[in-house]
Amino acid sequence: MAENEPGQDPIGEDPRVASLKKRIAQVEQAERIRTGERDEQADANTRLGNRVLAELIGGIAGGALVGWVLDHFLGTQPWLLLVFLFLGIIVAFRNIYRISMQRPKQ
Repeated sequence: MAENEPGQDPIGEDPRVASLKKRIAQVEQAERIRTGERDEQADANTRLGNRVLAELIGGIAGGALVGWVLDHFLGTQPWLLLVFLFLGIIVAFRNIYRISMQRPKQ
């Protein structure tokens, strides 16, 4: 058969095929939800948010705990608690700032 011979004319989109594609997409989405497959970008953002929260809570709680323990043993209540609490806050915000200044991975 020669390449320049006329073939069948293309027909428009069959509504049955469009409906089938739509149903397949719905079933694939339901399967992704059922198996727990997640969007990678959403997971990365969730991990970043959890890391920032952990830095904030860890810095404040760590500073307060160290200050309280030192106050308890040295009898300087509440001065070391306040000093280490503020140091913990400063370190936490510095770490959050460093996290926010990192370039996104592409």
